[in-house]
Amino acid sequence: MDKLSRLLTSPANWCGLGLASLVLVLKALGLLGGLGLPVAAVGWLTGFVLGGLWLGFPAWSAPAWEALEFKDEGDAREAMTRALDGVRRLTQFNPENRIPASLQARVLELCQALDGLLQQWERSKGQLSLQDSFHARHIAISYLPEALNTYLSIPAGFATTRVLENGKTAQDTFKHTLAELEAKVRELGDDLASQDAHAFLVHSKFLNEKFGPQGLDAPALNLPSASQVKP
Repeated sequence: MDKLSRLLTSPANWCGLGLASLVLVLKALGLLGGLGLPVAAVGWLTGFVLGGLWLGFPAWSAPAWEALEFKDEGDAREAMTRALDGVRRLTQFNPENRIPASLQARVLELCQALDGLLQQWERSKGQLSLQDSFHARHIAISYLPEALNTYLSIPAGFATTRVLENGKTAQDTFKHTLAELEAKVRELGDDLASQDAHAFLVHSKFLNEKFGPQGLDAPALNLPSASQVKP
């Protein structure tokens, strides 16, 4: 059923059906005589081949990126690490070279930044808000994997040349998505760092107030010199 579904929903099949439908319309208008059905079959085959050459033929096996789906369940650290490992593997595998080298590097750098955020989060004295902690988990578990998954489902030629409804190509849209995720990860890291810096400052102030008067700032004591001390 999966193979049949991939065939029926493939761009090549839609091109074939489109050309076959055109032939049937001409048949209905009486322009093809008795050759309508055989020509429609030839039209579907021609459209299928042309569509496959242009947009890609259907794959009989599931693409590697179809398995890139993760659930936010169990330990958050393990779920995020598992998802980031999957994104790394798929990005390095780069099916059909659909990801340009510059985008590959950005995806891997974002994974590294998320790893760093995880480590910072674990040792931080600060806390993320409920909304920010939700974002942190889902950037790794769903937002980044889904963005990569969806981008890889688009044929390479279409992704780099066709302008979408937003006025950008799919490749440029993916770049913009990565930039937004990168900015959010930096924001979360800065938030934790700011909280830790504030905690450090408060602790330093506490130590200064507790020990400062007895330290260098304490008044000198009038102790007798060694010559004044009687044996």
